[in-house]
Amino acid sequence: MEIVQQLVPDKLWELFQRVAPEVPRRPQGGGRRRADDRGVLAAILFVATSGCTWRQLPPVFGASWQTVHRRFTHWSQGRVWAKLHRVVLDELGSEGIIDWSRCAIDSVSLRAVKGGPLTGPNPTDRGKKGSKIHLLTDRRGLPISVGISGANTHDGQGLEPLVRGIPPIRSRRGPRRRRPAKLHGDKAYDYPHLRRWLRQRSITPRIARKGLESSERLGRHRWVVERTVAWLNAFRRLHRRYERLANHFLGFVGIAAALICYRRIAN
Repeated sequence: MEIVQQLVPDKLWELFQRVAPEVPRRPQGGGRRRADDRGVLAAILFVATSGCTWRQLPPVFGASWQTVHRRFTHWSQGRVWAKLHRVVLDELGSEGIIDWSRCAIDSVSLRAVKGGPLTGPNPTDRGKKGSKIHLLTDRRGLPISVGISGANTHDGQGLEPLVRGIPPIRSRRGPRRRRPAKLHGDKAYDYPHLRRWLRQRSITPRIARKGLESSERLGRHRWVVERTVAWLNAFRRLHRRYERLANHFLGFVGIAAALICYRRIAN
């Protein structure tokens, strides 16, 4: 179907098949025919981009909303979205598209409608429950590491997990790589122990110092991560956190990161 082809082009489907769990064998004697994985994947991407609820899914994808949600749950538990993101990053790395010369780090908070794990009072939203998306991008703004936390988690606490979470990505030449040369951040990351930790890993910190320099001075390098935050906002399912389960919310963040990177391949 045309809408499935638009949402899941052949190249994206090829990459997804590398990380998709093995299809369970049908029991002897028949049983209901399994809904097509490509159609279900298209339905999940439709939810991520349109922001509609599971019950609002149109029937054009060939599967009921219960089937789509059940498979999304199964794939999220199997970390399929993180694996897809990594496979796409490998494709970009092998083409020399990822720029490791400098990376940037930032976060964005959003309201958690139903609460759940990894939520907390949002200091920027009158203390209402919210979550935070932590993001680390390369020089071009491609997300190479993402994470989630409660909205009351300080940005500085997200730096080490994000850097540790960078997967070993293929290079055009030489071994896989997982460390940038420099890391840019605003004053929220200005702590001596974070600077020491980065230097111990041969990463030069480029972080605005509190009371000494303006974050705007580093804006010529940090704007790329702010643009990536705007790209995330194009995924309407991330305007609010509607998922009570943390791995479901992280799944949608992983889908957004993978698709942002995949668009660079498609273009």
